[in-house]
Amino acid sequence: MSILKNITQFKKIQSRAITPENPTGEKGKAAMLPSDLGPSRKGRGAIPLSSGEETVIADITGTGMIRHMWMTIRDRTEFGSFVLRDLILRIYWDGADSPAVESPLGDFFCNGFGERCDVNSLPIVVNPTGGFNSYFEMPFQTSAKITIENLHPKDMTSFFYTINYALVDKLEENSLYFHANWRRERITKIQEDYKLIDSLKGQGYYVGTYLALTCLERYWWGEGEFKFYIDGDSEYPTVTSTGSEDYFGGAWAFHEYDEFGRPHAKNYSTAFLGYPYQSNRDATRDRFETGELNAVHAFGDDAMPRHGLYRWHLQDPICFTEDLSVTLQQIGNDDVRLFERQDDVASVAYWYSTEALGNTKRHFTDRERLPR
Repeated sequence: MSILKNITQFKKIQSRAITPENPTGEKGKAAMLPSDLGPSRKGRGAIPLSSGEETVIADITGTGMIRHMWMTIRDRTEFGSFVLRDLILRIYWDGADSPAVESPLGDFFCNGFGERCDVNSLPIVVNPTGGFNSYFEMPFQTSAKITIENLHPKDMTSFFYTINYALVDKLEENSLYFHANWRRERITKIQEDYKLIDSLKGQGYYVGTYLALTCLERYWWGEGEFKFYIDGDSEYPTVTSTGSEDYFGGAWAFHEYDEFGRPHAKNYSTAFLGYPYQSNRDATRDRFETGELNAVHAFGDDAMPRHGLYRWHLQDPICFTEDLSVTLQQIGNDDVRLFERQDDVASVAYWYSTEALGNTKRHFTDRERLPR
């Protein structure tokens, strides 16, 4: 790695930041707005997001790269508990109509299921409470546009964000465009591998996976292998894992034993691999108020088991020069034998490509987004 070395090699760039107080990132125009405290005293820290609208939060013209994004918002309202699945993050490069990045806000930052958890990795960091950070470098040749679509049935009054970027005279040769795409199957098909990426054309590097898996069957869920079909692979892949927990850098079902010898899965969050979230508790009705007189219908700990995991291929990128497909088997183990499973699987695939164009822009329905 050369993160520390790079900072000692001077390169002439123009540092810029887009915030609610300086929405264009203009030089010498930050922190200008007044407040009750007086001129230039924290005049606007957030913007509203109107329900049903796609709001542009950054529109950059020129050559450069996004180096850091920070965002936060409340994660529930009286109209619903899954704001982090109701906000769709999109990024467009160089005037393209199709987004290179398209994902629910929470899932992009490894917070699936519409629920917060802390993440301590190299490119994605989530700090208390719900401070979403991305350090993926995102180069662009002529322009970059970032939007948030609010599909929550309520206007969100306060969306906080900072986009740190650099303008440069020209990018390094062979600079690649960043991509991320969210998918979900509410019930996977028996003996049919879940597809994270299906027949991606072009050339580039696959650099990361976030998996948000809701178990629909009992017993161990993680015997399935991740498979990478590279450059013409058809029946069999070139790269595979030996199991799901192995792909995320763990082993033996992440087992840790309590004082009575009972196993449970241990969470972890490291630079390149992590299992930051697991729960089978429904916390959506904790302190939930609808504003109506009827009592809230709370049922307590009746949620299905949910598991959130990430892996970054930054040290071991999957290189493709023609095409790429990425799949995951749904295989379990009941301590007697392996068995084929059907679960609720969502994922974000992250990659870099020579192509600025992304996937066709989608409209995510309530049923597609909302967790079980």
